[in-house]
Amino acid sequence: MLSKKIAEQVLQVALRSGGDFAELFYEDTLRSVLAMNDACLEDALLSRAHGAGIRVYKELSSVYVHTNDTSPRGLIAAAGRAADAIGDLRLCVNVHLTGSIPANAHPYRQLPLDIPGQARREILRAAHASAKGVSPLIAHVRAKLLCWDSSVLIANSQGLFVPDRRVYTRLAVEAVAQRECENQTGFEGPGALMGFELFRDRVDPEAFARIAAERAVTMLNAQPCPAGFMPVVIDTGFGGVIFHEACGHSLEAASVAFGNSEFAGKLGQRIASPLVTAIDDGTLPNEWGSSNIDDEGNPTTRLVLIEKGILKNYMVDRLNGRRMNMPSTGSGRRQNYAFAPTSRMRNTFIAPGEDREEEILSSMGDGLYAKSMGGGSVNPVTGEFNFAVAEGYLVRDGKIDRPVRGATLIGKGAEILTRIDRVGREMRFGQGMCGASSGSIPTNVGQPMIRVTGITVGGR
Repeated sequence: MLSKKIAEQVLQVALRSGGDFAELFYEDTLRSVLAMNDACLEDALLSRAHGAGIRVYKELSSVYVHTNDTSPRGLIAAAGRAADAIGDLRLCVNVHLTGSIPANAHPYRQLPLDIPGQARREILRAAHASAKGVSPLIAHVRAKLLCWDSSVLIANSQGLFVPDRRVYTRLAVEAVAQRECENQTGFEGPGALMGFELFRDRVDPEAFARIAAERAVTMLNAQPCPAGFMPVVIDTGFGGVIFHEACGHSLEAASVAFGNSEFAGKLGQRIASPLVTAIDDGTLPNEWGSSNIDDEGNPTTRLVLIEKGILKNYMVDRLNGRRMNMPSTGSGRRQNYAFAPTSRMRNTFIAPGEDREEEILSSMGDGLYAKSMGGGSVNPVTGEFNFAVAEGYLVRDGKIDRPVRGATLIGKGAEILTRIDRVGREMRFGQGMCGASSGSIPTNVGQPMIRVTGITVGGR
């Protein structure tokens, strides 16, 4: 990696024009993608991201410079460009770094890139065969195995000098059911902050592929969803994407610090049903959104965002913490060295409640059961959202009636939080990639089964 001596020199140059804080983020990442389209191996790619980013603060001003020239000369040149952009003084600054290595709460046993290609390909073959075996209607199956091994080093002018290693493994399966000119797609993408042991300890590729294929076939045979305002039950796992998008982004300091959030200035106030406790936890062992430290070198944390309906915390990074006069919550994240970090979610979920799942459905009357959620969009300023239901069912008199497709959930995050009247006992996570100003990062979404007394459902 990088010596303390060189890091100290780089930070001293970055501060020479009057900056009051400087940070160096050094990264070396190997990434592998193995992709199978139907029964054919389509891609076998190996890439490397290697470089460094240098950030300088002067009060609330910030400059970020990145480079893939990590020689001492290249790093010092980049630090000089950052210094020149932040001010025009010429100072002599001393920086002394003290090293530390955080305890690794996310062990890995088999580095994916050490696994022979044949063994990795067999994972895709098993997923493909399982999905195709669900029904003759499954016309296409695409499967990917994504692995990356990232070593980072973070140093700053407050004396921090800390390394971290992050090993990710993920399977993505997309099954397409087709009848004549009509098709429907099912997707599953399980992953974790762990090595190839993922497929021994957590993930059965054949089982997840079957789920994707069964969803595609179910939706191909489904009728169009009727539109209207109705009770909606949202299932556990990736159903948590609604809280992530409609509420979570509005609790990030990147929005709150500028007043661009419906929850700005509401700490200590009730913003949700008393049944709702929501948490963002980066400490969960080997979870997709976890890490030992954030991308600013701060220890990751377990952060209660909402407790029994009361807003308790925001997710805060270093720079927006300055703007808000609040400490970092270990929430500074970035895609890689080419991005300056900002406040981002990690493993964000609604905590389990006390309601039995069968009672949640049986007592709802008529409405919609959203078993699996798809993509959507949200405006963090207003909280207005629009989400597709990937797999949905009409409920009649508390019983599942028939599958429906084309359903969308439309509303405002703050309103939905107050309308939750049931929270189930079992919580599961779903994995995804979240995009924002600091790039695309791994995040977990999760929740138990929840019921909302009324949501506008788009359909026919």
